[in-house]
Amino acid sequence: MTNKGNGISRRNFIIAGSGLLAAPAVLRATSATAASNQLTFVTWGGTYKDALVEGAIKSFTEQTGVQVTIIDTPDLAKVKAQVSTGNVQWDVFDAPSAIGTGGAAEGYWDDFDDGLFDLNDLTLAPSNNLVPFYTYAGGIAYDPKRHPEGSHPTTFAEYFDVEKFPGRRTFRDRPSETLEAALLADGVAPKDLYPLDVDRAFAALDRVKPSVASWVGATPQTVTLLQTGEVDFSYSYAARVRAAQTDNGGLAFSFAQTINASEYLAVLKGAPNRENAMKFVSHMLKPEVQAATMEILAYTPNSKTALPLMSEDARKWLPDMNNPNNVILDDAWWAENFESVTRRFKEWILM
Repeated sequence: MTNKGNGISRRNFIIAGSGLLAAPAVLRATSATAASNQLTFVTWGGTYKDALVEGAIKSFTEQTGVQVTIIDTPDLAKVKAQVSTGNVQWDVFDAPSAIGTGGAAEGYWDDFDDGLFDLNDLTLAPSNNLVPFYTYAGGIAYDPKRHPEGSHPTTFAEYFDVEKFPGRRTFRDRPSETLEAALLADGVAPKDLYPLDVDRAFAALDRVKPSVASWVGATPQTVTLLQTGEVDFSYSYAARVRAAQTDNGGLAFSFAQTINASEYLAVLKGAPNRENAMKFVSHMLKPEVQAATMEILAYTPNSKTALPLMSEDARKWLPDMNNPNNVILDDAWWAENFESVTRRFKEWILM
């Protein structure tokens, strides 16, 4: 498996961060004190969680004495319930692109304290309450032993072509990334995706829906379902497939077309361990922490200093943002539309 040209230019990062994230960070100071030596971090499970523990969380606890309780699978509906009732139990939230900006639009995140980040070192600047953690690449995963060259899809048009590539598929259980994939499959050029034609996307999804065996909520399932043979092809992530290879999973990932987006970190409004949460988010953006974590994960770090510290093996799993077939999620569009489109998407899945 090869990935030709994996450099991600500063220009493309700026495009990715346009709108919501392009504005200078507006940060504020606080005199709050830590109420405890703990915090709760809501993130994704499996090898991803293991990488965060090894690359970042262990060093945070060693340096601060703060113990981190990890909860799997971020859920914006649960954030809404906690914030709206004032019964906030989580501190830091690990949010994919549209979930992060959607939560910001709904007012779920607290403003960052002043001085948390070295802004000169960040390729993508933070907003007042979201900081880009890394950039991830979503695409088509498969088992080359079961589906050798020519018998598996490599682009989203092929992923939706169930006659040429019959078999069971997965998608995520959220509209972001899924609607983009549907429109790409339906012939929309990457440069013309936004604003999303939501009706057209659902019409395309109607055609592939009978072949979708799982609408995946927990990210590790995007690879485990392949490993167990429960699906033939899966919408997954380059870093997840790389980790599955180290586990002798033998999976492969197509870099012919990827959907790329920022993963964000946010602190819940009313977080019970607010000061510790601010320290934690700051720690996660330090160059040495970014390098150690992204070396394991093979995501593109937001720290400029961290990227050259990663090995060649890790860097070859990064997407080629000069590939015209690739897409960067428009966070500003999703910030305005995430809640309404998600409601429609959830209803559509049940139909």
